[in-house]
Amino acid sequence: MKNAIIYVPGKGGSAKEAEYYRKFFNDGFDIIGFNYKSEKPWDAKVEFSNYFDSLISKYNKIMLIANSLGAYFSLISLADKKIKKAMLISPIVDMERLILDMMISENVSKEELRIKKEIETSFGEILSWEYLTYVIKDTINWNIPTEVLYGEKDTMTSIDTINNFVKKTNTNLTIMSGGEHWFHTKEQMEFLDKWFKSNI
Repeated sequence: MKNAIIYVPGKGGSAKEAEYYRKFFNDGFDIIGFNYKSEKPWDAKVEFSNYFDSLISKYNKIMLIANSLGAYFSLISLADKKIKKAMLISPIVDMERLILDMMISENVSKEELRIKKEIETSFGEILSWEYLTYVIKDTINWNIPTEVLYGEKDTMTSIDTINNFVKKTNTNLTIMSGGEHWFHTKEQMEFLDKWFKSNI
């Protein structure tokens, strides 16, 4: 029975990005990009759970690689799945904090959001009362062996937030000095490759 690598892209990413990771594995691995449709966490919980359930019986071992929002959806959906290891790149690990930070930057109070239900931000994101109240109640409980790659200059997740997550979930953290949320430059991709090779 083969092993599988499941790649979950971030928002606006593509399942085709999974091909990047083929170079790290031999022919005994299927590399699968998960082209999920969910935009809300409650939808992701159903979609992600069903998708992984459909694959688990077909493979000996499954490794998860997840990026940004894809990592957040994985964290809230897959904690009880038979995943041997997870590799998380720039994961969103505290959605409540991220939304509250966006509200502060847009000068939107909780009361205003509660009344209006949805508010469009100056940077194109929609603040949603339903989304915020859901993520406040829906905490992450994760105990799968996990490696986290984080860029020092990540503007989505603060160093304190990532450190809190790492302590709570007993995961291993690697920080790239000067790295960003989106790993894309030659130097950043070389760092990612080294991190990945030494931790799989």
